[in-house]
Amino acid sequence: MACMAKKLCGEARGFFVVIRYYCNSIMTEVRKKNKTNFKIGTHNGVFHCDEILACYMLKRIPAYRNAELIRTRDEEVLSTCDIVVDVGGVYDPSRHRYDHHQREFNETMNSLNPSKPWKTKLSSAGLVYHHFGNKIIRAILGDEQDDELINNVYDQVYEYFVQEIDGIDNGVPMFEGEPKYRITTNLSSRVGNLNPPWNSKDQDEGESFCEAYALVGKEFEDKIKSVSSIWWPARHLVKQAIENRYDVHSSGEIIEFPNGQACPWKEHLFQLEKEQNLEPNIKFVLFSDNVGNWRVQAVPVAVGSFICRLFLLDEWQGLRDDKLSEVSGIDGCIFVHSTGFIGGNKTRQGVLRMAVKCLEKRDVK
Repeated sequence: MACMAKKLCGEARGFFVVIRYYCNSIMTEVRKKNKTNFKIGTHNGVFHCDEILACYMLKRIPAYRNAELIRTRDEEVLSTCDIVVDVGGVYDPSRHRYDHHQREFNETMNSLNPSKPWKTKLSSAGLVYHHFGNKIIRAILGDEQDDELINNVYDQVYEYFVQEIDGIDNGVPMFEGEPKYRITTNLSSRVGNLNPPWNSKDQDEGESFCEAYALVGKEFEDKIKSVSSIWWPARHLVKQAIENRYDVHSSGEIIEFPNGQACPWKEHLFQLEKEQNLEPNIKFVLFSDNVGNWRVQAVPVAVGSFICRLFLLDEWQGLRDDKLSEVSGIDGCIFVHSTGFIGGNKTRQGVLRMAVKCLEKRDVK
């Protein structure tokens, strides 16, 4: 009996050892998940827009909100950081190392995710955005937002905000040849101007970094909120206008915004045309201005292009008021831009006739 009791006690001790092991393992994992003393490392010295945005984005993720931001080039100190951006010469997402300065680095959004079209070399901002962008946007807009909104905001913010920072930081030219003028008021330039001047002896680098951090963070969040609350809701209006295009004109090449309401339409139009394999594509858009007059705008061949699918007639370009009405044979004309991309009339019927005349003249040629 004593031997049996001793055996049972031994088994019980073994059981509790196993239980204690698993409990300790679970608690270790819980502590890791609940860790609040994360460290984000980046370089000190002259700061740039890309690492400031990278740091700001990371600290918008709930898990890293209270992370300590450490600015140093000391490798021993950086090795203690949970995430390192823009320094260290390593890109390894499994270790949360996001530098882009190493010679062999040539990653783009497209190379990391072939479903994305952008081939601009990534900076630390682009790398962080690639890996954490959806989480960051959800943290700013709220978890209740649907995936379609989040994914479209992600693409729009990269194309029209983050990509610019990637390109400038990596010295990627926007086009071939020398520009006719320089843009010196972009966000990257304004951040650069906040660095202590070379001949300043008393400007605090840390304070300057914090000022730049606040500037970049505000503009980034403003962009996300603008895209989600202003740009994205316009998609419904553009979709509705496309559905109703044959009610505007039998060609199906002219759309009118409901109630004449102008909105950000270009990106939505191109996306919806592609999704719907729309033929023929849209040539003119009609909408009213803020004083009740109407506009007819030619659709460009691409977003940002000054070349249109079909311009307003050459003989109208640069004319105004009575002269334009006389030449066009359409009452109520106000103007046609000298390049022919947009024109105005006092009435909806007037701008519709302007668009239709352009289609008719094209078809006669």
